[in-house]
Amino acid sequence: MLELDQIDCSSLRITKQRQLILDELMSVKSHPTADELYQMVRKRLPKISLGTVYRNLEIMSDCGVIQKLDIGGTQKRFDANAETHYHVRCAKCGKVDDIDMPPDRSVEKEAGKLSKYTIIRHRLEFTGICPACK
Repeated sequence: MLELDQIDCSSLRITKQRQLILDELMSVKSHPTADELYQMVRKRLPKISLGTVYRNLEIMSDCGVIQKLDIGGTQKRFDANAETHYHVRCAKCGKVDDIDMPPDRSVEKEAGKLSKYTIIRHRLEFTGICPACK
C-alpha cells in the first residue's frame, strides 16, 4: 500500500479512470465498498481491474479528495464527501448513512489538551439499527 509521503498530492492528476471512479462514488449516498465501486465502474469501463480501483481509491483518500471509512464493519467504505461529517452504521446489516449535524470542533480541542497531540481532525461513527432492520 502506498504511504502518504510517497504521493505528491499537489500534482495529483485526475486520470480518466480516477474521474470515472469519482463520478460513480459521487452518484451514490450508500458509502460503497471498493468491490461495490468496482462493479459500478466496470459497467462504464469493462477492462478496469479491481486492483486499479483499490489503488485509486487509496490515493484519492490519502490526498483528501474522498474519505475512507475504516471504522466499524469488516470492509472499508468510501465517501465522496471529504469534509468532516458524522456517520451512523447499522449494527445488523452494516449500512452506513450520513448524519446531518455540524461537527463538534470543541472535541478536537479537548482531545488535544488531554493527549498533548496536535489534533488535525476527528471522525465519529454512531451505531444503531436502520429503519429496514427494525
